[in-house]
Amino acid sequence: MKVFRNIIEARNIPKAVVTIGTFDGVHLGHQAIFNKMKSIAKNIGGQTVVVTFEPHPRQVLNIDSSHLRFLTTPEEKLAKFEAFGIDNVLIINFTKEFSRTPSEVFIKDYIIDHIKPAYIVVGYDHHFGKNRMGDFGLLSDLKKKYNFQVERIAAQDVENIAISSTKIRNALAVGNVKSANRLLGYTYSVAAEVVAGNKIGRTLGFPTANLELPREYMLLNGGVYVCTVDYDGKTYKAMANIGHRPTIGDRSKDQPIIEVNLFDFDDDLYGKRIRVRFIDRIRDEEKFDSLEELKAQLEQDRDNAYKLLENINL
Repeated sequence: MKVFRNIIEARNIPKAVVTIGTFDGVHLGHQAIFNKMKSIAKNIGGQTVVVTFEPHPRQVLNIDSSHLRFLTTPEEKLAKFEAFGIDNVLIINFTKEFSRTPSEVFIKDYIIDHIKPAYIVVGYDHHFGKNRMGDFGLLSDLKKKYNFQVERIAAQDVENIAISSTKIRNALAVGNVKSANRLLGYTYSVAAEVVAGNKIGRTLGFPTANLELPREYMLLNGGVYVCTVDYDGKTYKAMANIGHRPTIGDRSKDQPIIEVNLFDFDDDLYGKRIRVRFIDRIRDEEKFDSLEELKAQLEQDRDNAYKLLENINL
């Protein structure tokens, strides 16, 4: 997959099949667009092109900035584009000045004049340009003028729910990982470097790898989760607690901490980067009267996690 950060470099892509958007999460709806693009590109002997933006427009425009949450980092998004078979990605630097570009000007100056698309493929609710005024209707009006075809993908439904990044974020916010995973089409995960902890878990027989995420990527509601962990080319069964560790009175940080206990694993992970994939939620985070009660509950959590992970192929 070729990644372009200069629009001049994105010229000369043969029979380009283009889509445009932020694609947070690269969920099943986005994947349906990519599949359609790949099918068209194969039929016409062309290549797929995703046009996306960095930073995310909401960050630049300060839209509800105090509550901004994202499903994927820019690096993860690129990795998923490649995994889903995209040929080319053009990343446009999103600025306040760029946000004032009228919709037709954006299509002509950024898409038509440089990429010269054979097709533009969009989702059912896609909008673009200044004040999000551009839509499928505008593209349909422009296709004869600029000699391209346009396709719109219908809403992708799971259990009669139209898929959107917002619905996935809302599911994660209440701990409904299974629902979020169904809408994503893959297992929701986070990756970070393991930081130093207070070592109390080790004294209880449950050593943990502690992760601190930037606030904009901390989506999951507090609680105990069943998960798997990818590290050094291997995958381990695990459970994780997200929260503030109320039993030991650790309120030193407002930002919740992810503590991951890997099963059948005893190496030191401090300073290492791991990926945690969330399978299901076991319970809320709780405050116990003693460390003995906490240990007893952790043992029960581990038993429950093992049962839920029985059918997981690593």
